[in-house]
This record gives sequence, C-alpha cells and structure tokens, in this order.
Amino acid sequence: MDRVDGFATFDTGIGTCGIAWNAVAVTAVQLPERTVDAVRERLRRARPGTVEGTPPAHARAAIAAICVLVETGEGDLSGIELDMSGVADFARAVYVAARRIPAGSTATYGEIAAEIGRPGSARAVGRALGANPYPIVVPCHRVLAAGGRSGGFSAEGGVTTKMRLLAREQAVLGLW
Repeated sequence: MDRVDGFATFDTGIGTCGIAWNAVAVTAVQLPERTVDAVRERLRRARPGTVEGTPPAHARAAIAAICVLVETGEGDLSGIELDMSGVADFARAVYVAARRIPAGSTATYGEIAAEIGRPGSARAVGRALGANPYPIVVPCHRVLAAGGRSGGFSAEGGVTTKMRLLAREQAVLGLW
C-alpha cells in the first residue's frame, strides 16, 4: 500500500521537479535544482517525515497538469487541491490571488496587494511569493515588479527560470 504522505520527482520540459502530498492534497511542489538529489532534499526539508513513493491519483493528476503547462504553456492548475494548513493568513491570501492569474497573463506585486485588500504591501507580497511552497501551481512566476520589471525569483536559475516559464506561456505583461 502507498504511503499517505509522500513525495516523488518527475521530469518536465524545464528539468526534474518534485511534488509532495497527503491523503487529499498537494503539500509542496519543487522546481528543478542542480541535481535530482537536491530536489529530493528540498522536498524532505519542506515536508519532514515524508518518504519518496508512488504518487496517489490526486498527485498524479497534478503532475500531469504541471507537465502540460510546462511543455505547452497552456493549462489551468486551479483545480489542484493544495494543503495550506500551515500557511499564514496573509500568504494564503496572496497565493489564492496569484492562482487567479491565468497562463499567458501577469500581475504586479502591487496589484496582488490591492487585490487582497492590502495596498502598499507589495514587498510583503514579494516575500510571501518568495516562500511559495507550491511554485507553478501558485504561479509566482506570473507576478512582476512595477513597470513590468521581472522582480525576483527564488527558484534555481532565478529570474532566468522565471522568464523561461513566462516565455513558454507566451505571457503578455499586465493583462490580468
């Protein structure tokens, strides 16, 4: 029988990613690192006590949807259930708002701040997205700095990875 809480790695068009899950939801997503072992280590740190295993149906569906988005730049990941039980209220609001940005569109940190009723908190939005435990599913790569500047990106490869993801989605700046 498969473990209820676990993680797995999977190959995508941008490299080997990782996913962690519990009985009903995705608990973490990991973008590629320099090595597959580094992806595994990041997931182990993010979800202590989980063991690598075979993903259950809901995690397999999430993997498939992530792969389609990364490969084609198209797709909707809003149906992927996320376990946000350990996420602070502010970050949760940021992640919910960011999930509403469709593929091919972008928003600014300030627009997200205004969307969640916290105008003037663009830097806090950036910090929350920098700690995003569900990249791609919570599309932090679609959030830019004011004036369409790239802003930061905490994944391996930094802003280059962010811009690669936006290019795959053929993102048009500021259409959210």
